[in-house]
Amino acid sequence: MFPIPLPWLIVGILVSLFGTYRVGHHYGWLERDGDMKIAIAKKNDEARQIEQNMGEKLSQQSAKLQEANDAINKKTTALAVANRAGKLRLCPTSYVQAPTSASITSTDSKATSQSDRPTNEPSDAERATIDAIAEIVAQGDKNTVALNACVDSYNQMRDLLNDKR
Repeated sequence: MFPIPLPWLIVGILVSLFGTYRVGHHYGWLERDGDMKIAIAKKNDEARQIEQNMGEKLSQQSAKLQEANDAINKKTTALAVANRAGKLRLCPTSYVQAPTSASITSTDSKATSQSDRPTNEPSDAERATIDAIAEIVAQGDKNTVALNACVDSYNQMRDLLNDKR
């Protein structure tokens, strides 16, 4: 049998081994934490760069949308001015033709009805109708431009984010 040389020596060696393990484990975690902080800072910088690029692209898209809306507003204003000036007509006036077998021969000038406006000028109802149509078209154009800008922005952001993966 082997005699146990000094029990306190064995306990001391075990304590020193356990202490060495704990110190190494502790410093290992500190080193890992330092590496993780560096990696997190790097990823945060990349994220800030991506956010900045996304902000620039969104502001460019917003500027394009504003320009398109301004162009639509100018077109709408031009249509309204032309309508108020009487330059726009829905369609030429149609006349009901009398049957060819019934001939109307009236020489009485009092019997013929004349409108109080010249025939080439649109009526108030026609102007209101043209204004309503112009407003509907302008709103449709604005909605279409806004939808296209939204789709373009989404595609740009998706491409920007997918390129980084």
